[in-house]
Amino acid sequence: MKLQNTSIKDLVVLEPLLWKDDRGYFMESFNRSVFEKYKLEYNWVQDNEALSHRGVTRGLHYQIGHYAQAKLVRVIRGKVLDVAVDLRSKSKTYGEVYSIILSGENKLQLLIPRGFAHGYQVLEDDTIFAYKCDNYYSKNHEGGISPEDNALGIPWPLSRGDWIMSSKDQALPYFPNHISTQL
Repeated sequence: MKLQNTSIKDLVVLEPLLWKDDRGYFMESFNRSVFEKYKLEYNWVQDNEALSHRGVTRGLHYQIGHYAQAKLVRVIRGKVLDVAVDLRSKSKTYGEVYSIILSGENKLQLLIPRGFAHGYQVLEDDTIFAYKCDNYYSKNHEGGISPEDNALGIPWPLSRGDWIMSSKDQALPYFPNHISTQL
């Protein structure tokens, strides 16, 4: 597995090794010893999976306090623009956005540490998005930032008329009107 640092400290892109032949392919999507080698110390406790249609725009979500979560995200089938926003108030990159195309074809993964908001926009129908979390979800400790906030400069590929959002995500506040001080 290859690791690539991003422009934001602690936010890492992982590229798994892929073995292909006439039967298909094989890859390791996670290997604890690789994480240990790079001193990425996470204790994954939960795996999540979502099936979405083109245009679904989720996030930007985060958990606060003791319930903050790191995530290891990937796409099994389809394609998304995946987005992370640094909410660590003492970080030199506070408020900066990182985005990457994750797809079933490129097999890239994004490691998002605690202290980030996360969201994605689905670019193909029947996309399967999967991720590991290092902490359990707590409804009472969730927060979010509107993905519609133009001030963040997120390069969403789809025009606003093509977005499909939950009513919860449509009601999220704009940055910095959130509760990042509790992250």
